[in-house]
Amino acid sequence: MALTKDDIITLPNPHLREKSRRVGYINLEIRRVVEDMISATLSWDDSREHEVGVALAAIQIDQPYRIVVVRNDFDNKKDRTFGVFINPEITKLEGELSEDYEGCLSVPDIYGKVKRYSKVRVKATSLDGQPLRITADGFLARIFQHEIDHLNGMMFVDHIKDDPEAFYRLETDGKLKALDYASIKEDLVLWQ
Repeated sequence: MALTKDDIITLPNPHLREKSRRVGYINLEIRRVVEDMISATLSWDDSREHEVGVALAAIQIDQPYRIVVVRNDFDNKKDRTFGVFINPEITKLEGELSEDYEGCLSVPDIYGKVKRYSKVRVKATSLDGQPLRITADGFLARIFQHEIDHLNGMMFVDHIKDDPEAFYRLETDGKLKALDYASIKEDLVLWQ
């Protein structure tokens, strides 16, 4: 049975704060996890009018594997295909640190202005067991940094927890509204 958006775990689930383990062998279980990740992401995507599910880490469906799926065309909500990255590692951070909005399927309706490097080099393994080397710029670089953080038990909110002007909520009209920092600081769901 295919996973849905309801199978995506959210804060304060403590598993999101744990390091994921390396995949040693790509077997049927790993292939099933990848299918479940894509299914859950697309289900989430179908439920959101103003957002696109661009990527997911396996831990977000409560599978502690170092696996990331990234939508092949994240500018096109109709694209339903994903690249698969097993045991991804950032081998080099490059470019400028730039601030932009980030959201997360495991942090519903909260966005933050997060500083990330504009270019990264990533090595991983494909679902077919082939080595991958990617140089990612711009938004794709941001995606890889965000998702690999998940594999290390880190969330985007951890990068901005001390910035009073970094938190936003997505309104029903699709616009972002700044959040009151005092209430965010006291929101134990985000920090447990």
